[in-house]
Amino acid sequence: MIKTITFAAMHFTVAFSVAYLITGDVLVGGLVAMVEPAINTVAYYFHEKFWQRFSQADRQQLADTMMGLAESQALR
Repeated sequence: MIKTITFAAMHFTVAFSVAYLITGDVLVGGLVAMVEPAINTVAYYFHEKFWQRFSQADRQQLADTMMGLAESQALR
């Protein structure tokens, strides 16, 4: 859970900085920094839980499949 919290803190900072630099508005920067990373952090948490259910062999097979798809797209 510590990893998730530190990821959230970093993400909030990046989201605020980008939104503020684009808009120049502290309120918009704050709103974006609160909403987008909060949703993304929850998604990240569940992604990690889902990923842990795969065995190492399953992860390797998935990686091989993804690489094969990427290579076939690159050849087009």
